Amino acid sequence: MKTLLLFPPQWTPISPHFALPSLVGQLKANGFDAKGIDLNIDFYNKVLKPDFIKNSVMRAIDNNKNILQEIAPYIKSGIQAGKSFEDYPFDIQNKVVKYSKVKEFAEKKQGLLLEIPDLAEDAVKILKGEDFYKPEILIKAVNIIDSALEMASMPYFPSKISLDSYSNPLFKLTFEHMKFFVFDKDTNIFIEYYKSILDEILAEKADYIGISINSTGQIIPGLTLANMLKTNSNAHINIGGNFFGRVKNAVLNHTEFFNLFCDSILVEEGERPVVELAKYICGQIKIDDVSNLIYKKEDKIVINETKKPLRLDEMSIVSLDGYDFSKYFAPEIILPFQSSRGCYWGKCSFCDQDFGQNFNVKNVEKLTDEFVELKEKYGIKYFEFIDESVSPAYLAELSDKIKEKNIDVSYFFDARLEKTFTKETLKKGYDSGLKMVLWGLESGSDSVMELINKGIDTDKRLEILKNSNDAGLWNFAFIFFGFPTETKEDARKTIKMLCENNDIIHSYGRSVFTMGKHTKLKDEPEKYGITAVYPAVDEFSPTYTFDCIGMTKEELNSILKECTEACAKAYHHPLWMYLRYREYIFLYLAKYGKDWVSRYKINKENL
Repeated sequence: MKTLLLFPPQWTPISPHFALPSLVGQLKANGFDAKGIDLNIDFYNKVLKPDFIKNSVMRAIDNNKNILQEIAPYIKSGIQAGKSFEDYPFDIQNKVVKYSKVKEFAEKKQGLLLEIPDLAEDAVKILKGEDFYKPEILIKAVNIIDSALEMASMPYFPSKISLDSYSNPLFKLTFEHMKFFVFDKDTNIFIEYYKSILDEILAEKADYIGISINSTGQIIPGLTLANMLKTNSNAHINIGGNFFGRVKNAVLNHTEFFNLFCDSILVEEGERPVVELAKYICGQIKIDDVSNLIYKKEDKIVINETKKPLRLDEMSIVSLDGYDFSKYFAPEIILPFQSSRGCYWGKCSFCDQDFGQNFNVKNVEKLTDEFVELKEKYGIKYFEFIDESVSPAYLAELSDKIKEKNIDVSYFFDARLEKTFTKETLKKGYDSGLKMVLWGLESGSDSVMELINKGIDTDKRLEILKNSNDAGLWNFAFIFFGFPTETKEDARKTIKMLCENNDIIHSYGRSVFTMGKHTKLKDEPEKYGITAVYPAVDEFSPTYTFDCIGMTKEELNSILKECTEACAKAYHHPLWMYLRYREYIFLYLAKYGKDWVSRYKINKENL
């Protein structure tokens, strides 16, 4: 029996995603013929070819002539009847947005239409080669790719593909919208791509095909692929990944989901059930014995019991056999890696990132042995730990083991600002290859920090960041705005903290709070100043909408603008802002060091 695991677009095309290599490794260790294919990276390489971009532009402009004829009667009658845009039929709304976007692009960016397609291929080569490490050349290349992807998306507006997202402002997280946009050739850029590779996938003659869907940006491309395979293959089609596990209750209400897209869905941690599903498909066990599985039985949807997941120490090493590393948009492969699952703190009220995971830690001996094997087998020495948080004690033990085995690696990870991250521990980390730490700084307001229950000594945070800086490490700070009860004064404390400490907060990532369906604060909303929580209008949304004490939407938008302006002035065009991706910052740190990257400023006139 053969198993084929597929990773569909859209994901940032810098590194292989963790899911497939982990699952393929587990299947192989259990004697199954398994193969993983990263369709996401294949897709990006194909749509950035000059011919694809040129054809997309010409097709979009030609289509616009036909679209105008189709929408004109609706617009005319709508104006006469005093209708708003939302009163038009949905497909007409879609076409109006497309027509307006293409017309605007064609009129305002005529110069780009001529030059970008031929520049795009060279820009991709820059991201993959030594010119990556020449800042101005790299930044120009990324900007060219931005424009090229916008042009490649033109026939499919309002859908848009970029390096870090796939979106359609008209798409809602409902089953009806999933059905519409999966089959809508006017907005779905992936239909033609999958048709071009479908024969190659079917030629694998797989009995079990798994499709990993991990984010909202993968829903339409992932389900499009699932439908094509279910229609054209006799294989068992399974959907796994993080997304549908978070909204599994919504799946239970739609038997048609299984008629259109798949035979089953795996939820939560997949290393044990993916092997069990393979055993079922080849007749070794009954389907009832496959844990964490959702499937249709007669006219009902069944969800099997959840079994205790494998611990990291019980899992086999990841398999990247067959991966073409030259396709990725970076000069070095940065492999996502895990030293733990779940979160050792696990009490932050705002967070549900560890939902569906059981906390456990990989033995340092096993982890470092895997470093050695991955370097010997694939030449990989750059790692991104995707743990929720690496503890101070684990870093100390890991650093000692790397030194003991004399392993040449570079890595970065997420961490909490624990006071036991001493200067000595951080220096040991740096000496072992640690280059950057992504710290959960969150907020400059003590009242907000108390409500989110971070469980750290807020008075010690800056001292830890200073020690980390002195150890040679790059400090990346996660912050967010819009938490319930947060006022403009609270938010300004966060902005002030960033601006006044830019010597030890080297870069930051900003977000706006959203209430995940599995966050802890939803269970005690009054405690956090939440006055109302609304059932999701979009049944497949992983978040809730809510009302709360705190800033209005207008005040929040004002604060976001204020943060951008204040930090732009305080940081003054730093290189890291233009590198945009944490992985790119990490590679620059590995090559040039913290001080060089920190000092480098971008002259916008050179771009």
